[in-house]
Amino acid sequence: MYIAMNHFRVAPDRCEEFERGWRERETYLHDVPGFETFHLLRGPEEDAARLYASHTVWRDEADFRAWTESEAFQKAHSQGRSTASTILGPPKFVGWQVVL
Repeated sequence: MYIAMNHFRVAPDRCEEFERGWRERETYLHDVPGFETFHLLRGPEEDAARLYASHTVWRDEADFRAWTESEAFQKAHSQGRSTASTILGPPKFVGWQVVL
């Protein structure tokens, strides 16, 4: 199992807009081989920003990598412009290999 996470720092007064942008976008994930689940996580406020993470679970890293090279990935991420003005800097990606 592989978990892919993007970490975001969001302006505290733009959180509702950020969450709405994720709620209303089409992910194109449901028919992607190896995709298992998606969650948008809201964390604490830290250094004048609300922390968020997008969290996807994949059968394995190869399935995740195939998704990042797909047309579906391009279509899904072209919608990111709707939330771009709400984040403070670029997202930070972290990939996790499940051990247990």
